[in-house]
Amino acid sequence: MASLPVKKILMYSHDTFGLGHIRRTLAIARSLRKVPATVLILTGSPLVGRFKIPRRVDFVRIPGMIKMTNEEYLPLSMKLEATEVLEIRKSIILSTAQAFGPDFFIVDKAPLGLKREVVDTLHWMRRSLPSCTTILGLRDIMDGAQATIEDWESKGIYGAMEALYDEIWVYGDQSFYDPVREYRIPEPIARKITFTGYIPRHVPSASKVKQMRRELGMEDHYKMVLMTTGGGGDGYPVVNTFLKAFEENAAPSAMKAVIVTGPFLSPMHFKEVAKRCEALGFQLFRFHRFMEGLIGAADVIVSMGGYNTVCEIISQRKPFLIIPRTVPREEQLIRAEVLCRRGFCEYLHPERLSPTAVYQKVATLLANGTGMAAKALEFPFTALEVIRARVSECHKGAQVQWA
Repeated sequence: MASLPVKKILMYSHDTFGLGHIRRTLAIARSLRKVPATVLILTGSPLVGRFKIPRRVDFVRIPGMIKMTNEEYLPLSMKLEATEVLEIRKSIILSTAQAFGPDFFIVDKAPLGLKREVVDTLHWMRRSLPSCTTILGLRDIMDGAQATIEDWESKGIYGAMEALYDEIWVYGDQSFYDPVREYRIPEPIARKITFTGYIPRHVPSASKVKQMRRELGMEDHYKMVLMTTGGGGDGYPVVNTFLKAFEENAAPSAMKAVIVTGPFLSPMHFKEVAKRCEALGFQLFRFHRFMEGLIGAADVIVSMGGYNTVCEIISQRKPFLIIPRTVPREEQLIRAEVLCRRGFCEYLHPERLSPTAVYQKVATLLANGTGMAAKALEFPFTALEVIRARVSECHKGAQVQWA
């Protein structure tokens, strides 16, 4: 049997807050194996080992950092100064790139990495590994336009995009939201941009969904509402309001709720939420390895509207309500407004958030969510095909042999 040329792809995901970055990275990595390719992921996620890592994908875990504010990061668990941990991370990233010798280096979301930690590696590739194609992958919406422009100007992001990256992939649809216009991206950089469409997620089989409902004790006539806040570090206000909605109002007939708080909800808040869930008869998880199964089992979903969660929900054509955060970024609010205008979801602005409003939205979606589910068929889930095509067609990178 003849050997196939397999590309070596290095991916970087800084992962300082939530689960979205690593879940997006893993979705892309799984798809890139079909190129064919072998993929190595650099990640700071403390939870990466809990996910199922497919064949020909592996990861290098760099010391974790936790985001305190937009600019302040502290070591997740190591008793060292932040500057010391950042130097360790920077060294691991560079040495991994040098040892792996990738054909492609895909950086997720942060053009410079956390606190500029990938800059040395990008310069090394330009100087010593010019065959490597450097790619910046951006979600469709970063933040409000003015905040993003000011941030990018102050940090030299525009210059880095022009000098250090061969391609920029935007994981979205330009007709939905146009970062070139909104963020005033100069023409030389705009020419590097490919709008890939959105990243679809795994849809479990009907038998897997049925099995999940059995495991949850959901009889066929039950209507399941799934409430999830992603990583959960800032999810307590949403969980609290959701619980109040059903503490103050009797749940609709045959409704059952499952809440996944996210692993970063504080222990104090989780303990409180657990007591309230027990009183209401709701099921509670801090983390669930098979979120696709939970989404598939649900009839309606309430979430905060991060990129990853939205793609997972729409992939399974579920009616859903977004309760977005607006601090420290307006990304989720903007996404909610864009998708709601097009009929893909309902949303509640934080200023209009109340237990009564949540209850009414959930009850309406339970009673009449079929139109929203049908609308999901129109969603532009083209990213994985476009990404595989971009990698397959690129002849800049060298190739290795895979027996």
